[in-house]
Amino acid sequence: MTDFFREVDEDYRRDRLLQIWTKYQSLFIAAAVVIVAATAGWRIYQHFSTKAAEAAGAQYEAALQLSVDGKSAEAQAAFEQLARTGPKGYATLARLRAADEIAGRDPAAAASAFDALVADANYPQAFKDMAQTRAAILRVDSDDPKAFEQKYGALAGANFTYRDTIRELLALAAFRREDLDGAGRWLDMIIADPRAPSALRQRAEAFLGLVQAGKAPPPLAPAETAPPLTAPPAAPAATAAPPAAEAPEKTPAAPPAADAPASEAAPEKAPADSAAPAENAPAEQAPAK
Repeated sequence: MTDFFREVDEDYRRDRLLQIWTKYQSLFIAAAVVIVAATAGWRIYQHFSTKAAEAAGAQYEAALQLSVDGKSAEAQAAFEQLARTGPKGYATLARLRAADEIAGRDPAAAASAFDALVADANYPQAFKDMAQTRAAILRVDSDDPKAFEQKYGALAGANFTYRDTIRELLALAAFRREDLDGAGRWLDMIIADPRAPSALRQRAEAFLGLVQAGKAPPPLAPAETAPPLTAPPAAPAATAAPPAAEAPEKTPAAPPAADAPASEAAPEKAPADSAAPAENAPAEQAPAK
């Protein structure tokens, strides 16, 4: 009896599936065709995209070689052509490189070209940051230092990608207008930034030394030199005092007696490295009576 009911149930399911297939077979076939066609179309798109990327890469390499060979105008034209016809990634790079090729011939025009990239709403933000930094590098020597600081000071914040490079440029602008305190503040921000590149931090430390040298007081007399940033090593006792003949209006000090103890013949202030007695130095003897 159980087998009978099972056979009836199987026949019912078979008839039901046959009815569904008969009713919707056109839709099933169409869906299968769409899936196969979509897969084939995606493969064809990948193939042609790869070919286009390879061709754009070859064009980009050729334009770079023109730049290396010193053919700046030809390189600029090649980059501009790639920016118009190449895939999006290579076109983005080519636009930046085309503006960079102008810098060797006309820095002001190159800075304006970088500004045009920054103003383009469709240009990626990461490349906009790079374009702003390149424009600032081109303007730091030509623009008014105060106007330069007002234009690029906001980019020195912690959220800008190339903030330490901008800080270095702002320090140069402050140094140009003799604002040594401002230059020192920008350089201190670079040195204190743990994410600053090591080469940039070392350059900031060296530049900070120049700023500190600019703060040093002027020489007191024409024959004297400015005091060094670090104290020089202590001179030996035998050469520390000038000859008696060169000291004007001063009586030379009398030489110590032959039997005087060593402590009486020592200068008024001992060198820093001789403050502690030597390990094997003999104990001080009492003066002879």
